[in-house]
Amino acid sequence: LAAETYKLYVLDEFAYPMHWGWIDTDEVVEVMRNRPGTQHVVITGRNAPDKLIEAADLVTDMSKVKHPMDAGQKGQRGIEW
Repeated sequence: LAAETYKLYVLDEFAYPMHWGWIDTDEVVEVMRNRPGTQHVVITGRNAPDKLIEAADLVTDMSKVKHPMDAGQKGQRGIEW
């Protein structure tokens, strides 16, 4: 983020390592607060820490209605892993 190379970053499933304590949520929030104003960061994943939710500009809660795995299909590369 500090290099200002891109304007959009998608940190897919990044909420999980914070939830599990593998990544320091306070450090993530600090980096997000100090990023250039022209950058957008999307963090996905369940169980986002409260501190991250409080610091975010936009929070969306999605719930599964239907998924191919419900019908026994295996996970797909690029989708589930």
